[in-house]
Amino acid sequence: MSTPLWSKGSSAHQKVAAFTCGGDHTFDFLLAKYDIMGSLAHIKMLTSIGLLTPNELEILTQALTAIQQEVAAGNFTIEPEVEDIHSQIEILLTRKLGEVGKKIHSGRSRNDQVLTDIKLFLREMCVYISHDVHDLFDCLQNLSEQHKEVLLPGYTHGQIAMPSSFGLWLGAYAETLVDDMHLLGAAYKVINQNPLGSAAGYGSSFPLDRQMTTELLGFDTLHYNVIAAQMSRGKTEQAMASALASIAATLCKLAADCCGYMCANFGFITFPESLCTGSSIMPHKKNPDVWELIRGQCNRIQSIPNEIALLCNNLPHGYHRDFQLLKEILFPAIIHIQDCLHMATFMLQHLQVNPTILDDPKYDYLFTVEEVNRRVLEGAPFREAYQQVGEEVNRGTFKAEKSLCHTHAGSIGNLCTQEIRTKMEEAMAQIVGKQL
Repeated sequence: MSTPLWSKGSSAHQKVAAFTCGGDHTFDFLLAKYDIMGSLAHIKMLTSIGLLTPNELEILTQALTAIQQEVAAGNFTIEPEVEDIHSQIEILLTRKLGEVGKKIHSGRSRNDQVLTDIKLFLREMCVYISHDVHDLFDCLQNLSEQHKEVLLPGYTHGQIAMPSSFGLWLGAYAETLVDDMHLLGAAYKVINQNPLGSAAGYGSSFPLDRQMTTELLGFDTLHYNVIAAQMSRGKTEQAMASALASIAATLCKLAADCCGYMCANFGFITFPESLCTGSSIMPHKKNPDVWELIRGQCNRIQSIPNEIALLCNNLPHGYHRDFQLLKEILFPAIIHIQDCLHMATFMLQHLQVNPTILDDPKYDYLFTVEEVNRRVLEGAPFREAYQQVGEEVNRGTFKAEKSLCHTHAGSIGNLCTQEIRTKMEEAMAQIVGKQL
């Protein structure tokens, strides 16, 4: 193994180096774009305070831009013997530019460098995920309006309860995604603070212009206190993980509903044969494997905030190598939640609903509350009407009048689709910065 960039004259044992690098090469590749962004801002700032000349800035900017183009083209690699993305980029600059390349690290540490990279990465992921959530929201709202006249049994305690509708069911998930978007917006706000210049967590004797890098990198504000900046490692990832877990909780419940509703015992919905799977021995099977995998992945994602908490909660302030493990906990979850959002939207675009569910007489009891309310509107006290209908049910003489009059906000006959859309647009504006 070659001598590391950060060596003070000796090298770590090969087994130690391999163990401490872990899976960093894989996950650091995702940070390459953002490491270059941070470096471009950093060298402009160094030039403004006299640590680089304008000519050196131009040379470094050209070299970093060339590396950035390699990353975009998929031609960039982290060499096996190089510890991390920060080292790789500085090595490339030093090979090409000599002494000028060695100047790029003045005024920063790998601690604030990786934290800056992660914040830039997570900030962009928030934007991408917000659009994925909005796509699912649009799909749910469209289906809600399309099927708003089709009634659906509602259940409590797993028992037949009251009338619902496909419009109400699908619209419920759309509005729940608004809450998830608010949490994603909160994570975005936590993420979008500049830690660059906090160095190893105690600042620098260089006269760094941290406001300049904040503006250059598009952060909303600084992490002003340099220790607080370093303390945001772990908390930043947990904020993102909590937002992902909220989205996952919504998807998990939707997936569970779809698995149940596809079951022949219910028969409420179906999907084309090409979107389901069969059995190796049962020729009649039409399995909801996509929804089951969405449910399974989303259950895993909901565990991630706890995993991050367990990793970080007993660490004193300052950097610890434990933080390196955050990448392999959080980064795959970002990929998985995007996959689940895409697949849920794709599946729902092919949803087929059963318009004759309530023809089955076992659903007549859905309308007992409707009958109680009808008698109350005619003047009977509620408890008296409730007792009368209950006795009819017990005697087997209850006759369902299958007509509904639900007009209040958010009910079967008044889904408030546009009002919910307005809420979603306001929530998403926290992230994308404008009304859609």
